[in-house]
Amino acid sequence: MTSLPQATPFDERMPPGASWTVREIAQQPDVWARVSALVQAQTGPKDMSEPFVARCLATPGLRIVLTGAGSSAFIGQCLAPALMRHTGLRVDAVATTDLVAGPHLYFQRDVPTLLVSFARSGSSPESVAALELADRFVDDCQHLIFTCNPDSHLRRLAADRANARTLLLPAETHDRGFAMTSSFTSLLLAATQVFGLLGAGDPAAAIARAAASLLSQGLPLAQALVEQHFERVVYLGSNELQGLARESALKLLELTDGRIVASHDSPLGFRHGPKTIVNDRTLVVMFVSNDPYTRQYDLDLLAELRRDQRAARVLALSGQPILGDAAAASDDVQIEGLEAAPDLALAFPCVVFAQRFALLQSMHLGLSPDNPSVSGTVNRVVRGVTIHPFLDTPAVTHVPRH
Repeated sequence: MTSLPQATPFDERMPPGASWTVREIAQQPDVWARVSALVQAQTGPKDMSEPFVARCLATPGLRIVLTGAGSSAFIGQCLAPALMRHTGLRVDAVATTDLVAGPHLYFQRDVPTLLVSFARSGSSPESVAALELADRFVDDCQHLIFTCNPDSHLRRLAADRANARTLLLPAETHDRGFAMTSSFTSLLLAATQVFGLLGAGDPAAAIARAAASLLSQGLPLAQALVEQHFERVVYLGSNELQGLARESALKLLELTDGRIVASHDSPLGFRHGPKTIVNDRTLVVMFVSNDPYTRQYDLDLLAELRRDQRAARVLALSGQPILGDAAAASDDVQIEGLEAAPDLALAFPCVVFAQRFALLQSMHLGLSPDNPSVSGTVNRVVRGVTIHPFLDTPAVTHVPRH
């Protein structure tokens, strides 16, 4: 594994339609320090306070449901493994889009539940409906809401509920661009700190240093990848990094308006059919786990993909050097300062790299990253969703005979 070459300064003078996304990706290491300070400061009775969280976690038989729509749902997928391990509780990451479509399938009336909602705008129809359905379907339901929008509908609902607390993130995290970038990482960081998932000290500072270094030094690599004109990109990651792989694939789809096929999987799952997507116009990006057990499986597939020589390029991002059969002389990136960090910490610099690549790819295609949907059928805040009333009907227990 080789170190990245020094980058020339990233040109902030972008074509019209790119300025917000450029700024919101670049600002993340600085914003995270403010998010960290804000989490530590917000301890008021109606804020998302530590006593509220502690009381919830002390509830016997508590179930935690992490929810959101789109990128916000993937925050929960990144958090769930670490939160389950840290608390010893049942933790489920379920998108609001699933909760709303089948509340009777996901909520359990007699199971005390902490519903943790992540929302950039906090005003999508599914986010609001999920909160209301949770109160309807669960006898003992508490709500923890993370949002970037001071005018969030979720925040207004929480203000009127004794069973809800909200953490409002700094204004600059409320991305103006189409894709969630700094909002995604800031919401993720806030939750990791509230639940104490990254350990003592100042983990946000170490994460910020690693991401800032990757933003600076990784630019030539990201530009070189764009110049290779890939038609397909696959992101792979295990455990906490699997949700991140899904988010990275979505960023590329969003910012290229679907012109580049992007998919995701776990390294072990990839062999079971999805590997057929790989051809000579495919980039495979693997987020390699720091966990010594999981890492073995990641490196096994990395070595296999390189032996196959079917992909145009196989790139690994790792906190530790990649050695042995999986090693490549120039295709890998070692993330500085996170050699012993948990995988949840690795997620931050890894996704920043994926965001930057998607941004550059979008501009290379002549799109406007701040609003890349040429047809206008996909919007920053989802539209066109009708929330239907849920009618209590007897469950179907058998198939009628004709």
